[in-house]
Amino acid sequence: MRYLPHTEEDRRKMMDFLEIEKVEDLFDSIPKKLRFQGKLQLPGPLAESQLRQHFNSLAKKNMPLSKSVCFLGGGAYDHYIPAAIGQLISRGEFYTAYTPYQAEVSQGTLQTIYEYQSLICLLTGMDVSNASMYDGASALAEAAWMSHQINRLTKVLLPETVHPEYRRTVHTYARAMGLEVVGIPRRGAVTNLEALQKQLDDKVACLAVQQPNFFGALEPVDRLGEMVHQTKKGLFIAVVDPLSLGLLARPADYGADIVVGEGQALGNPLSLGGPYLGFFACRERYVRKMPGRIVGATLDKEGKKGFVLTLQAREQHIRRHRATSNICSNQALNALAAAIYLCLMGKEGIKEVANHCLQKANYLKKGLQSIKGFQVLYPDPTFKEFAVKADTPWEKVQQQLLKGGFLAGPALSQYYPEKDLANAFLLAVTEQRTKEEMDALLNRLEVLS
Repeated sequence: MRYLPHTEEDRRKMMDFLEIEKVEDLFDSIPKKLRFQGKLQLPGPLAESQLRQHFNSLAKKNMPLSKSVCFLGGGAYDHYIPAAIGQLISRGEFYTAYTPYQAEVSQGTLQTIYEYQSLICLLTGMDVSNASMYDGASALAEAAWMSHQINRLTKVLLPETVHPEYRRTVHTYARAMGLEVVGIPRRGAVTNLEALQKQLDDKVACLAVQQPNFFGALEPVDRLGEMVHQTKKGLFIAVVDPLSLGLLARPADYGADIVVGEGQALGNPLSLGGPYLGFFACRERYVRKMPGRIVGATLDKEGKKGFVLTLQAREQHIRRHRATSNICSNQALNALAAAIYLCLMGKEGIKEVANHCLQKANYLKKGLQSIKGFQVLYPDPTFKEFAVKADTPWEKVQQQLLKGGFLAGPALSQYYPEKDLANAFLLAVTEQRTKEEMDALLNRLEVLS
């Protein structure tokens, strides 16, 4: 009865209450011609021990990170997660906590969110952060909509160097919200400045730039910020890798108005693609247009410091047409993991992790230069990720790497149809990778050449 907790007697009582004879009567409102006739071709039930064996056999078909060497990139990365994070977020008061509407009984949860917000502001240099969002892609889409709400303009400039899945999410939002999304072509691995200049006019609501971008390359963010700010009201959105800020300039220092990004790298596992968290920060003057919720510090009637949901301009709390967003939750547990990670690592720790990523990625790039049949695709400076082009079809490269226990990719051709990206893929090198692992990858590629 582990998975079917109701007894036959329980079911009979419910049917008697509903005045029906059988479960099928619940579906009388569906015309018979629309109902499936016959029996589904499904296997019968299994005992619990058999079910466990079945799922274990399915799980063995996967390649876990513990039995592979991960060079996967494209927005989710194999960074080290301190053991303390899992222990702390598993505490009952955090693991089961719901939305902290009642401040008097939610001080612990509210404080963790407040600390997370403070850390994101320190990391990005921005004035205010919200409590987090679903992921980096939806955070960017919300930032584009927020820009429109600030300046009432509708033109969103989106370079091709921004993560393709982020761009798709922006397009999904834009179709329903009346925004015009204009793609800006790339020149090699970075944004084409001449093409961008042609699109800059007084209709521009915002320009979103990823730093480092999807190809791993560093964009000329100072110049890009200057260009968009030359328009009448255009805002500059920076989409950043949080760990890159251990070495690269903070978005506030190159004029970003809104900063978003994916927080998975901050103490959250790859975990088959989620759940992750999107961080979101902006200048103080735009705070009332920010989506989601914000926790603030205050004093109670006894003069003691306390924490409250100080701003939550969303449809659950105010008139729907006045809401800044329909985002109804933050990823509180993931944000807590990110806050713990940032506290444990500290300023110098983040800098050290970033430096390891940079140096190790450059080591692998240098090693690839001597392998026939493979080349680093672009000469632009990169942080921890870069594009590689193979003379061999990508599918063959991928299969050979998998046989050797290496995870690489994604393939760029699934996002970009251009001929120069056929058989090109991404390699990401985090602080987790060792010299021995990188040399082994190079040896594996040498065999393929």
